[in-house]
Amino acid sequence: MNIVSRTRNRIKKVFERIGNEQLKNNVLSAIPFWIASLCTALLAVLYTKLFVFAEQGTHFIVSNHKWLLFIITPLCFIIAWWVVVKYAPFSRGSGIPQVMASVELANPRDDWKVNKFLSLRIIVVKILSSLIMILGGGAIGREGPTIQIAGSVFRQINQWLPAWWPKISKRNMIMTGAAAGLAAAFNTPLGGIVFAVEELTKTHINYFKTALFTAIIIAGLIAQALLGPYLYLGYPSVSNLSSYIFFVVIGVALVAGLLGSGMSKLILVLLQWKSKFRFRYQNFFYVLGCALIIVSVAFFFDAKILGSGKDVMTQTLFTADKYSDWYVPGLRIIGPLLSFTTGAAGGVFAPSLSAGASVGSMIAGWLNLSDTNANLIILAGMVSFLTGVTRTPFTSAILVLEMTDRHSVILHLMLAALVSNLISLLIDRHSFYDRLKIQYLQEVKHESKKTVDTIKG
Repeated sequence: MNIVSRTRNRIKKVFERIGNEQLKNNVLSAIPFWIASLCTALLAVLYTKLFVFAEQGTHFIVSNHKWLLFIITPLCFIIAWWVVVKYAPFSRGSGIPQVMASVELANPRDDWKVNKFLSLRIIVVKILSSLIMILGGGAIGREGPTIQIAGSVFRQINQWLPAWWPKISKRNMIMTGAAAGLAAAFNTPLGGIVFAVEELTKTHINYFKTALFTAIIIAGLIAQALLGPYLYLGYPSVSNLSSYIFFVVIGVALVAGLLGSGMSKLILVLLQWKSKFRFRYQNFFYVLGCALIIVSVAFFFDAKILGSGKDVMTQTLFTADKYSDWYVPGLRIIGPLLSFTTGAAGGVFAPSLSAGASVGSMIAGWLNLSDTNANLIILAGMVSFLTGVTRTPFTSAILVLEMTDRHSVILHLMLAALVSNLISLLIDRHSFYDRLKIQYLQEVKHESKKTVDTIKG
């Protein structure tokens, strides 16, 4: 009996030791995600407040001293572009393609390449450049930049871990950071999860689902605690819809999807043309030209070309001025087209949503739809245009759903997203972000080849 008892006790101690060790590893593995989520939420909130403040500055200038735009807009565009070129070239643009490239390069051999896309320097330059850009009236959003900022935070925390810490997948860390960043930026936790699955991950979500959910919950709760449990847009009325509205949703999805993918294609064409510039002064004059075109349109025609376009969305959804003029979608496409191609930091998420809202609003006016029918068509336009740009139909539908809390029209929004995704194939079989990701990977590869040649020389 003594032998049996001693054996049982030894086995029990072994299992206890194994259990404690496993628990310790699980806790240690979770701590970096918790810390990174906290930092991401705080940075996202600070960035949001600064972005809104800068955009309010633009509105003040437009309302009181509109002529100042001819000085402020070119100056801001040039400074925002110069900061990126001088200090962090891969902080330009949205930030989502850079995160996608980082996920692809997340291995020991290419770790130095990821430094080009995700770092503390990227965070500083991304925030500074985009804030200067929005102050100057640039038609950019903060959501894509927030994703690159969050990816940088998570990667930096992972790099700071001591050697004895349990190893954490760099790829999972980056993907989780990107999802947490989107969730904090839009206050859309489900959107963050769907974005990670649909856009970023090529692995099974089971490998990092706990970390993903935890990071999004922490980032979302902290952002809500500091900003309040807000909706990005609010609660538009979509009750008493007409039975025929599904057909209008399909029509809007076709138009907005083509326009969204068309805008993306034009941006890529302009970027390809700009890549042939051999001298920096050529880029300087291009940036100056974009600024002067935008400010001239704003001054002499309509200021709706300026800014992220959130005011366009709120106006069409929540005021009596529900129907956009025929030219507004054009302005909301030209603005991001010129702003993004300057090479400064700034995303296309919010501008795409505003362009889609103006398309839906315009068509609703043409058809003389009721307010509630018009609201649905505006939401469908937002989903469709964003899908045309990103080719992520479920992410687009879930984001707009969470921004407005209109679960009763989820089928309408998913229909719009799927139709838009299909029609966009006529313009380009690959998404805007995929094309940019390939471009960034080629640039990094070219840089590494130049470095090797220099060393050999």
